[in-house]
Amino acid sequence: MTQEAPPSGAFSGLAGAVDCDIHPVPPDMRALLPHLDPYWREHVERRGLERENLDTSAYPPGAPINARPDWRLPAGPPGSSLAALQAHLLDPLAPRAAICNLIHGAQMMISEDLSAGLCRGLNNWLAAEWLDRDDRLRASITVPVHSPELAAEEIERLAPDRRFVQVLLLAMTELPLGRRMMWPIYRAAEKHGLPVGIHAGSSFRHPPSAGGWGSYYLEDYVSYAQGFAGALNSLLAEGVFQKFPALRVVLIESGVTWLPASLWRINKTWRGVRAEVPWLDRLPADLVRQHVRLTLQPFDAPPDARSLEVLLDQLGSDELLLFSTDYPHWHFDAAEGPLPAGLPPALLRKITVENPLATYPRLAAA
Repeated sequence: MTQEAPPSGAFSGLAGAVDCDIHPVPPDMRALLPHLDPYWREHVERRGLERENLDTSAYPPGAPINARPDWRLPAGPPGSSLAALQAHLLDPLAPRAAICNLIHGAQMMISEDLSAGLCRGLNNWLAAEWLDRDDRLRASITVPVHSPELAAEEIERLAPDRRFVQVLLLAMTELPLGRRMMWPIYRAAEKHGLPVGIHAGSSFRHPPSAGGWGSYYLEDYVSYAQGFAGALNSLLAEGVFQKFPALRVVLIESGVTWLPASLWRINKTWRGVRAEVPWLDRLPADLVRQHVRLTLQPFDAPPDARSLEVLLDQLGSDELLLFSTDYPHWHFDAAEGPLPAGLPPALLRKITVENPLATYPRLAAA
């Protein structure tokens, strides 16, 4: 079957860019069985889990936002076909590299052992079925986020494979991400020069908003900005960047417009309570500009070019933003392309090439 590609103008001038966020998914649980360790393969079959769909998404599967119409598939979930990805994105975009971020229910399971076993199988599946078949692809290491020691073991296992360029966490987990319990993950990531990608999503141990569980998806989606702000506050206040000075963190699908106000607020408050966190020895905003990056899509852009210019100035650095398409999710129309209108030309190469290569050392070395 021939896959329909988007109009050629959608990716005009982007050849050689680094796409920092695409989303392959297994077609179903059965596809993972050959890639699971024998014990976990038997366990999954005995429990009948191969008949379940453990895929998770921040988007309702049937909602338009879950996939662009021209990126949906005749059968299977959007993002489950390598041939479609090649036709829809890789061939017309011609990227230097595209980073696969696999968001799956394996990360949020209550059983830490089962979570680790499934994450291992997911990483094996991604390497064999996608990375081995297209050398433009790179990947994040999916880890059991509620067991940092087991997550660190999975990082150690896959670190020798240079095609894995990042460690993947969810923004809202059981504990705030800066807590010392999480530090084995950051220690292993820093050791191997791997950024930690924090992706929009929750393991649903707690409500996504501070006020409790909302009634509608709209509330859930908008509250992710609060979740990212909380994760970033935790990393800063707990001293993660002082403990791991070479660590880079990438906020994936976080949006951008929330960040300036959040930085102003934490800077102002830090001045009054800095004795409580003596390791936080400089303005939190300075640490963010040194250690943190944000992917571009979905870009919650202001409504006019002047407002966009003000926002970019408020970010205080031209090194923060990383190009992404968020394939196959629908956050830009084909005719418009994935870059928001109004970005200064001088910033385009920084966002599409220079910033990603500086953030992911394994890409620059490839």
